[in-house]
Amino acid sequence: MAASSKRKNTPARVSGNPAKRASGNPAQRPVIEAGPVTIGDWIGAARLRTLPLAVAPVVIGTGAARSTGPEFHWVIALACLAVAVLLQIGVNFANDYSDGIRGTDAVRVGPARLTASGRVTPRTVLVIALVFFALAAAVGIAIVVRTEQWWMLAIGAACIIAAWFYTGGKRPYGYNALGEVFVFIFFGLVATLGTTWVQVFQLPQQAWLGAVAAGLFACAVLLANNLRDIEQDRLVGKRTLTVLIGARATRVLFTLFVLVPFGILVVIALLYPIAWIGLLALLAGLPAILIIWTYRQPKELVIALALTSLTALLYAGALFWALAG
Repeated sequence: MAASSKRKNTPARVSGNPAKRASGNPAQRPVIEAGPVTIGDWIGAARLRTLPLAVAPVVIGTGAARSTGPEFHWVIALACLAVAVLLQIGVNFANDYSDGIRGTDAVRVGPARLTASGRVTPRTVLVIALVFFALAAAVGIAIVVRTEQWWMLAIGAACIIAAWFYTGGKRPYGYNALGEVFVFIFFGLVATLGTTWVQVFQLPQQAWLGAVAAGLFACAVLLANNLRDIEQDRLVGKRTLTVLIGARATRVLFTLFVLVPFGILVVIALLYPIAWIGLLALLAGLPAILIIWTYRQPKELVIALALTSLTALLYAGALFWALAG
C-alpha cells in the first residue's frame, strides 16, 4: 500500500503553476509528504467530520416518518443510515483519488491526502472508494427489495454517479460551481425524503421542510471548505462557486445557509412545540458564522466546518425529538 522507498526518499520538487502540472497520470503528480501510512491517515482520508452531514438527513427523515404514525421501522431506518454513511465515506475516498491524480491537492491547506502525498497508490485509494460504494449499493438494494420500491434503484444509481462525478471524470461538476446544487439535492432532498418514503410511503410537509434544512447545512459546510481552499483552487483552475463569487459573497451565503434552517425550525415549532429546543444548535452555528467573518488563517475554517457539521447534527436530533415525540 505504501509507495516505494525511492519515492519516499526522493520526493518530486513542486514548482511552476499547479494548474499546468495537474495531470491524470499518477506518475506525474507531485509528492507532498513522505512517511509511512498510518491508521490515522486512513481515518483522516475518510473525513469523519463530514459524517454528520450523512447522519442528519436520515435522522430528520425518520422523525418525519414517525410523525405520520406510531410505528417505527427501525431496521429500515438503520439501513438508510448505513447507506448514507457508506456513501459519504466512498465520496471522500473518491475525492481523494480524483483530486490527487489531477494535482488539485498538491497545494491544499488542510492535511495531505493519501493520493496526493504519494504514500498510497492511486489504485488502492480508488479500490477503497469503490468498496464503500459497493457496500452502500448492497444495503440500498436490500432496502428496495424489502420495500418493493423498485424505481428507487434508479435513485440509488444516480446517487453513486453524482458521488463519482463530483471530482471524477473529464468534467467534474465540483470544478464548475455546481457542487452546492448537487449537495443540496442529494444530501438534502434525496437523503431526507428517501428515508421518509421507504418507511411510510408518503412525504409529509415536515419531511420537505427538514430536507431543505439538511441540504442548506450541507451546502454551508461545502462553502466553508471551499473558502478555506479558495486561493489554492484558483491556482489549479478549480472553479468552485466560492472562486466565482469571491470570499465576501461566500461569507454572506454561508450565513444564510446556516440561519435559514432555524427559520424553518420556527415554522415547524408552531405545530411541534418541542422543536423550539433546536434553537440550542445555534450555540454551535453562531460561532461558525463568527469564524467565517473574522478568520485570519485559512486553517481556522476547519473549526467552522466542524461546528457547522455539529450544528446540523444537533438540529436534526432536536427535530427528530419533536416530530417523533
